[in-house]
Amino acid sequence: MKHSAKLQTYADLLRKWQRSINLVGRSTLDDLERRHFDDSLQLLPLLPPETRTLIDLGSGAGFPGLVLAAERPDIVVTLVESDQRKAAFLIEVARAIAPNASVKASRVEALAPFPVDVVTARALAPLSKLLSWAAPFATDPAICLFHKGANVDAELTEAARDWMMDVQRVPSVTEQNASIIRISRLRPRT
Repeated sequence: MKHSAKLQTYADLLRKWQRSINLVGRSTLDDLERRHFDDSLQLLPLLPPETRTLIDLGSGAGFPGLVLAAERPDIVVTLVESDQRKAAFLIEVARAIAPNASVKASRVEALAPFPVDVVTARALAPLSKLLSWAAPFATDPAICLFHKGANVDAELTEAARDWMMDVQRVPSVTEQNASIIRISRLRPRT
C-alpha cells in the first residue's frame, strides 16, 4: 500500500528514534509499513462516520492512534503512554504530522476519564483488562476497536464473565490469525 508523505515522515522519525529507544521489535523494522502502518490503517473504515474524538490506550510507538490522527485530521486524538521516552517520541511525531493529537504521559488507570467516540489499543493487555481501562471513556454510543491475535476467542469468553457487549470480529488484513474486534454497548455485568 502506498503511504502518505505524513506516514513517510513518521517512518523516518521512528527509524531515527529506534536507535536510542526500543519503539518496535527489531524484526518488524524491515516490514514497518505493513506490520505497523497498514495494521493501523485497517481501522479507518471501521470508524463511525460521526467520529470526532478518539483515545488510544498504551500508544507505545503510536500504533494505531497516531497513524489514525495523521490520516484523519478531523478527529481529536489522545495518545496515552506511561513510558516518558516513548511519550517524548509521540510528541515529536505529532508535532510533525498530526497537530490534532495530544499525548498524556500517564498510566491509563491514572487518567481522569472523559467521553470519547472511539477507544483503540493494540498489543496492550488481555481483553478483560482492556475493557476495564476502556469503560470509563467508552460511554454509549462509543465503540472500542482492539487488535487481537489468535487467542481472541478465549479472551472474549473470559471478558464475558464481567462484561456485556456487542462484538463484531473483522479479520485482520495484515495478520492471518488476527482480528480487529469492534465492541459497542459495553457495560459491566451486575
